[in-house]
Amino acid sequence: MVNGVADHVHIFVGLKPSMALSDLMRDVKNNTTNFINEKKWLPGKFTWQEGYGAFSYSHSQLNNVYQYILNQEEHHKKQTFKEEYLASKKI
Repeated sequence: MVNGVADHVHIFVGLKPSMALSDLMRDVKNNTTNFINEKKWLPGKFTWQEGYGAFSYSHSQLNNVYQYILNQEEHHKKQTFKEEYLASKKI
């Protein structure tokens, strides 16, 4: 599942233990950059930021994570991504 808002994207994916997360993110960023630029969806050249965040969850929490990602637009009406990120740094 993929969903996002203007300033970030969430990708909900299951990985086999043998796959490196860094390899997945390299491929996702490379392929989506090429796709977006080939389609000329933006007036300039599209690029991703350098980093990414990754989180793991127990199987019992998968539905909660799925719902969180599905409802990004509603969630960020209450708190922007920047506000949420900065608040998490204070914990």
